[in-house]
Amino acid sequence: MGLMHRKNAEFKLDKFPSPPSSHEVPPPGTQRVGGEPATELHRGLRSRQITMIAIGGAIGTGLIIGTGSALAKAGPLSILISYTLVGFVVYMVMCALGEMAAYLPIQSGFTGYATRFCDPALGFSLGYTYWFKYIIVTPNQLTAAALVIQYWVPRERVNPGVFIAVFLVAIVLINYLGIKFFGEIEFWLSSIKVLTICGLLILSLVLVLGGGPDHDRKGFRYWKNPGAMKPLYGTGDKGRFLGLWSTFVTATFAYLGTELVGVTVGEAQNPRRVIPRAIKLTFWRIVVFYVCSVLLIGMLVPYNSDRLSFATKQSTGASASPFVVAMIESGISGLPGFLNALILIFVFSAANSDLYIATRTLYGLAKEGNSHWIFARTDKRGVPIYALGLSATIACIAFLNCADDSTKVFKYFVNLVTIFGLLTWISILVTHIYFVKARRAQGIEKHEMAYTAPFGLYGTYFALVFCIVIAVFKNFDVFVHVKGREGGENFDYVNFITGYLGIPLYLIMIFGYKIISKTKGWTPLTADLITGKDVIDREEEEFLANKAVNRQGNSKNGGWFYRRFVAWLL
Repeated sequence: MGLMHRKNAEFKLDKFPSPPSSHEVPPPGTQRVGGEPATELHRGLRSRQITMIAIGGAIGTGLIIGTGSALAKAGPLSILISYTLVGFVVYMVMCALGEMAAYLPIQSGFTGYATRFCDPALGFSLGYTYWFKYIIVTPNQLTAAALVIQYWVPRERVNPGVFIAVFLVAIVLINYLGIKFFGEIEFWLSSIKVLTICGLLILSLVLVLGGGPDHDRKGFRYWKNPGAMKPLYGTGDKGRFLGLWSTFVTATFAYLGTELVGVTVGEAQNPRRVIPRAIKLTFWRIVVFYVCSVLLIGMLVPYNSDRLSFATKQSTGASASPFVVAMIESGISGLPGFLNALILIFVFSAANSDLYIATRTLYGLAKEGNSHWIFARTDKRGVPIYALGLSATIACIAFLNCADDSTKVFKYFVNLVTIFGLLTWISILVTHIYFVKARRAQGIEKHEMAYTAPFGLYGTYFALVFCIVIAVFKNFDVFVHVKGREGGENFDYVNFITGYLGIPLYLIMIFGYKIISKTKGWTPLTADLITGKDVIDREEEEFLANKAVNRQGNSKNGGWFYRRFVAWLL
């Protein structure tokens, strides 16, 4: 009955120019533009590549570089609390996304879920919000690359625009050469990132225990002097609370990208088994990579260190990363330069994958009729060249770095990207609430689901409220008028605009879509939980049958070793 109601209410927004018949939505798996067959996106990403891209995309400048600013502003205990709480919220978001993706792993990802389960207007707004996020985060990574490379080459010697241009040309070329080339390059870059984080954690633990050249067993010394929490804009409990709250925006930025599994789900093999496993491992990734990292950094570097990025006017060189500062503070002279080179790989890999996601998101919008049809055109390698061209052109805003201080531009980008990321998480959580209500109303029992969120709707509501609170109050300091504030004593209009610009854009797109197309959201009985499910069911049966045959022919394939000792990391 719900599917009948949905078919009777089918609609499409005719705002964007399209060739004849392009408004008709093709059946699942069909690739065409305007009634004529179009070159399909080549499904060249292997499961190992998708897995590594997902984990590699979530490890970037927010953890490696941005942690330093939070530590300098609020102290080690504050960043430990914020990274832990935001990490729990991210886990709730991933559980919500995992429940929907394991049930119906469609190629359009969470944008498609919002359109089908909640409201087409939300799907429209979410799609553009996510694209906005990645056309901003790409130049953000390029800006971070310019900041990191100043460890060797000061901006007085070589203009940062030179390095931005080199990296931009490189990532455009990698994306242009096709999905197989991109997948293999990104697999090895992401592998280096994962191994680097593991190495940094081991090294940091050794330094904490006094295994460095200075043989200084630091422990929790810096939690006592200068202290565990640094007051901000005041003294006492009020100052410590404001310092703590100021770190939530940095923590949120560090976790952005974890939801990438929602983009790659349509290309995953046996998604109803792979996705639940990936979601369950998300908890341990958060604990090992993020929480342990900020804990150890807070033990190694005092928040009043002059070397910390954003702490003093010396904002280049080793100050770009708190891990580099920790090495220098412990007397290690050889590794900081090597680590900075690895950080450069982090940034390059993140920029590369971000441009890929921006391109594919715009391509998906065009396929759904929510953008100009030309962005759905692909070349013989299956690359959406026009979508790639537009996304790469917008990435040129990174050249703002040539005219302004690197750290200032970096902070503006952090503000923009954080609000877009928060709006994406909010949309996913709202969609999950509608999805759960719909499956209950349509009689889909819990035991029929491949995966369900362990905390149910309670966890989703908690994460939703938390995300909304962060989105509303994350830039509270623009209203604070005290001496010594980074934006000056007067109203900081630049940070206000960059911090909150995404919210009115998000709401304007939702209500503008509804007004123009005159649509209504789906009720629990009219939400479409059926279309395409039979195709997924058949694909799953075929995959499991082929896997059983291959297992009989090759019983000693090392699968147990991979699942036991490697899969938790990837």
